[in-house]
Amino acid sequence: MLARSVPDARDIGDAPVARGVRLSLGGSIYDPADPMSKMFFNMLAVFAEFEAGLLKMRTREGMAVARSRGRLKGRRPKPTARQQAELVRIHATGEYTIAELMEVFSIGRATVYRVLGRAPGRSEGQREGRAVS
Repeated sequence: MLARSVPDARDIGDAPVARGVRLSLGGSIYDPADPMSKMFFNMLAVFAEFEAGLLKMRTREGMAVARSRGRLKGRRPKPTARQQAELVRIHATGEYTIAELMEVFSIGRATVYRVLGRAPGRSEGQREGRAVS
């Protein structure tokens, strides 16, 4: 697909033509000064935009059907609920650093902080990484 909208296709087609490059579409040379060439190029762009719109519509419909059947729930978190609880418990002991928790649970730094931030019983200051006195 060359472009997703008619204006986008015109920009893509007109930029090289302005530099003196000639476009060949389907064996024909695209000349922006020729009304037939311009119409043909615009029709191709209209069909491309239509196809992109159909694809978006079908995707939204498929997601709505999956959601109504309870099958669209998003990506499951890598650490299970039990692992998350264990991570929070171990972190609370103060014996492990964030890097060590990353290694033990085979997860990234952002995931460790996300799990710790969602832990129940943490104040707003702790969630943002500030010390609370």
